[in-house]
Amino acid sequence: MNKELIEALNALEKEKDISKDILLEAIENSLITGCKQHFGKSDNIKVKIDRETGDFFVFAEKEVVEEVTDPILEMSLVEAQNISIKHQIGDIVNVEIKSKEFSRIAAQKAKNIILQKIREEEKRSVLNEYSAKEKDIVTGIVQRISGDKISINLGKVDVVLLPKEQVKNEVFTPTERIKLYVVGVSETAKGGVTVKVSRTHPDLVKRLFESEVTEVRDGTVEIKGIAREAGSRTKMAVWSHNQDVDPVGACVGLNGARVNTIVNELRGEKIDIICWSENPAILIENALNPAKVVSVIADDDRKTAQVVVPDYQLSLAIGKEGQNARLAARLTGFKIDIKSESQMKEAEEAKEAEDAIESDELEENINDIESDIVE
Repeated sequence: MNKELIEALNALEKEKDISKDILLEAIENSLITGCKQHFGKSDNIKVKIDRETGDFFVFAEKEVVEEVTDPILEMSLVEAQNISIKHQIGDIVNVEIKSKEFSRIAAQKAKNIILQKIREEEKRSVLNEYSAKEKDIVTGIVQRISGDKISINLGKVDVVLLPKEQVKNEVFTPTERIKLYVVGVSETAKGGVTVKVSRTHPDLVKRLFESEVTEVRDGTVEIKGIAREAGSRTKMAVWSHNQDVDPVGACVGLNGARVNTIVNELRGEKIDIICWSENPAILIENALNPAKVVSVIADDDRKTAQVVVPDYQLSLAIGKEGQNARLAARLTGFKIDIKSESQMKEAEEAKEAEDAIESDELEENINDIESDIVE
């Protein structure tokens, strides 16, 4: 043990955030273990390491007695006074044990314990750091792409972006920096740390807006809900707690600067930002943006809504492969039935015709009954 050890521990503390004092304590304990391996007892063995020089001292605490019955735990007054004339019966004397007395097995055992402690501290450090980032975004560097899995370095740990957490058609290259959502952090059975990350999670969009938009970050503007089909389109409902702050405008930014930054991070994913409302009909109308809506009849108990749009807006309201209507339904929590004005008119005329037939049939039945009574 020397100053090189201290320098190495200082480097470990700086690079891996492992406490030097914890490592020194582990080394002291490991040396005690080494003594136990060599001498068979360790209850009276103590180890001290100089925190500045790295020099270590191993000594046995022995009681000064009149008659020695256990030389490992006791020493005679003569032996004690050879060390210092001041020692008396009953004193505890520290007797230094020279390092050359340690066996190779004991030294190896001590080394293994030190390495184990370093691994434990590395795991603890990584676990603490990334547990604090759970449900948040981190920046990683793409390391390599192996089949359908992408290896990414987050700084202290490498993670794998699994296929189900990848956005379809997103292509990355090694050394590229990307943002990821931390879904969860856990310990593995082998004592490692697993950080699960995602590019498809809806909250990735939420966290990106929090980092980009001051009003969202400070709580002035609240994100009430997000519906996302990763890589294609996101609908986000926002609300302002300050009537002087336009929630949509705050998120879009001057000339779209804020939202465009997020769109670029998401590789061109479209983002519809709408005003949230406590009124379900207004919320549904907003959610179907960019389509124009003629009317909305919402049943809050059944969570269903009947929406009428102009004929020329029907395809826009439904969206390509039903995406606009699907995201609006997911965002609002309502099952939405969309009809054009022509379709609604046809349905109403059909209903009127059906009602008229039922009315005629009812009148005929009444006439038949009256005839039967007269007869």
